[in-house]
Formats: sequence, C-alpha cells, structure tokens
Amino acid sequence: MKKKTPTKTTSTLPSKDDLPIIRIVSEEEEMHVKMELEMEDETHDMLVKWGKEVATDEDYVEIAVRAGLREYVDSFEE
Repeated sequence: MKKKTPTKTTSTLPSKDDLPIIRIVSEEEEMHVKMELEMEDETHDMLVKWGKEVATDEDYVEIAVRAGLREYVDSFEE
C-alpha cells in the first residue's frame, strides 16, 4: 500500500518576521476542565450563536494569539 505524503497547508497568519511586538503586562491562572463534546449540529449552531453574542474583543485576541503561537511552534516540527 502506498503511503500518502502529507500536504502542507498555507496559512493566512503573518510570518514570524511580520508579527508585531506583544507584551504580557499581567496574567492570572484559571482552573478549567477541557472536555470533548458530542452534540447534534443544531445544538452546536446554537452554542456558536450564543458564544458570538457574549464574546469580547479580548476573547478574539486570545484565540488569535493561541492559534499564532501554535502555528509558530508547529513550524519547527516540519
């Protein structure tokens, strides 16, 4: 059986040379439980809608920073 060669995905995120400086001015630890959830599509859509209604700008920044850091670290594993 022939092995598949993984395809490289192109990112819309800026390269590491294009990133602006971001300084951490404070941090706080939060305890949380990570869960893997299974649900109907309609339930997922409803939760996404609710999340968009209550998400703050800081929530979106946190998601973007986390994704950027993950992609940066993954670039060293190639």
